[in-house]
Amino acid sequence: MDRRRVVVVAYEAAELLDIACVTSTLESANWHGALPYYEYRVATPGGHPVTTGTALTLHGQLALERVTGPLDTLIVSGGIGNEDAAANPLVVGHVRRLARESRRVASVCTGAYILAAAGLLDGRRATTHWNQAHVLAARFPRVTVDADPIFIRDGDVATSAGVTAALDLTLAFVEEDNGVELARTVARNLVTYLQRPGNQAQMSMFVAAPAPSDDLVRRTVEHIAANLRGDLGTAALAARAGVSERHLTRLFLRHLGQAPGRYVRKVRTEAAAQLLAATSLPLPAVAARCGFGTAETLRQAFIDRYGIPPSRYRLTQAAG
Repeated sequence: MDRRRVVVVAYEAAELLDIACVTSTLESANWHGALPYYEYRVATPGGHPVTTGTALTLHGQLALERVTGPLDTLIVSGGIGNEDAAANPLVVGHVRRLARESRRVASVCTGAYILAAAGLLDGRRATTHWNQAHVLAARFPRVTVDADPIFIRDGDVATSAGVTAALDLTLAFVEEDNGVELARTVARNLVTYLQRPGNQAQMSMFVAAPAPSDDLVRRTVEHIAANLRGDLGTAALAARAGVSERHLTRLFLRHLGQAPGRYVRKVRTEAAAQLLAATSLPLPAVAARCGFGTAETLRQAFIDRYGIPPSRYRLTQAAG
């Protein structure tokens, strides 16, 4: 029987969920008749057991240095041991070698560090866990890091966000290989969200990182979230805060990494995404509630942030 050979690379202090989300999804696809079926194996340096980041021992089935292609898919896991792995010539060298022998290459979470160290992300757009994206961008300036999406496909290389985003990425692979019906069946079997689009944001205003430490910025951010329909121009926000536009912009850049106008557009777009997923409001009503002048303005903002129009996004939320 034909088979798709998948190798998942693990190392000391790799994240067990990064690995299990991939292998469990592929095994579920096999149960439900994926043809050709997936033959997946975990490869570790020397084929030795590794202690995962959760202190559980994982036994590798293959020695990384002895794996040969061709492979269908090479997936590098993330974990708190990613920096040591990215500095390990054996791991990086064999990942680089196997990438040349694989139809597609992917990373989960901070596994992107290893792909970047191998030069596989140079000139590409990539993502990783939202809390590590700035470090990845600083360390590998030839990589275009986007902290927002759950996963990104750039040619034959894919990168995903943290931990359970591996489910979304692997389901996308299953759908690509076998069609949407099998992907739906696997998602139901795993009791997971179906077809969460890769360009959906990892973190929204509702589950975002801690509030800014600066009191003025925090109060302004709270005002923005509570008054999406209002005048949220930089001049209006600065006047409300009692500072100059230049000073407000400087504070936003320091504490939020973006200017006030860009932040407002981001929050409004994320609020629109929530309404699109949770309600049946027509697009003009969603646009009005979130402070966009017209449905077309909402559409442009949505495409800029998520890569798809709001109508398409709503369909992906309703699928399954």
